[in-house]
Amino acid sequence: MKIRIKFSKSGSMKFIGHLDTMRYFQKAMRRADIDIAYSAGFSPHQIMSFAAPLGVGVTSDGEYLDIEVHSTRSTADALAALNDTMAEGFFVKDYRRLPDDAKTAMSIVTCADYMLTFREGYECGLSPEALREGLHAFYEAPAQIPVIKKTKKSEKTIDLKQLVYDFQIFEDEGNVKFYLKLSTGSTDNVKPEFLMEHFYRFLGLEFKDFTFQVHRLDVYTGGQAEGFVSLNDSGTVIV
Repeated sequence: MKIRIKFSKSGSMKFIGHLDTMRYFQKAMRRADIDIAYSAGFSPHQIMSFAAPLGVGVTSDGEYLDIEVHSTRSTADALAALNDTMAEGFFVKDYRRLPDDAKTAMSIVTCADYMLTFREGYECGLSPEALREGLHAFYEAPAQIPVIKKTKKSEKTIDLKQLVYDFQIFEDEGNVKFYLKLSTGSTDNVKPEFLMEHFYRFLGLEFKDFTFQVHRLDVYTGGQAEGFVSLNDSGTVIV
């Protein structure tokens, strides 16, 4: 039986890396008495996979992991059991059964959306109006946005225009925020910092590390033509 779990990551837990997050949830499954399945062989491990690893320092409202179980309690009971084991900063938001033929979240992720806010002391110095004008010239008007992306072994030119599905600037109680919807996955993956660095360069501004607090809102499957669907919509609530 396949289960998809949605959780949030906040506070000091944003400094916990992906591997430690994975180990933490392995322990949480045992403490919550989830009847999780194990692999066969000499070194069995819990059958568990995460949708898209979250960078250190990034918070999120929409993280996902898939597990396989032999049996399960209701969604409400499983949520209560898991959250009783959670440390402050982790919160399990949903627990749903997937169809037997469902693919893993990791294999179907296509994009994620983010909200970026300036960290204290890192304002860019431009007005919201100037930023919007720059956004139009950088992202909305051009047919292509060619940039060089470095990989571990080489570098290649990519078209950011095809990998950025939405880019908006707005004000919230006097604070400037950036909404991004970016290609995410094993093939075409764009990090928010990568996009913002090139936007800053276009504006003639110096981009500094840790300029933004990055918050992931959700993770999606699908595409622009058929529409993006939250991974949380793939399963059904267990009663």
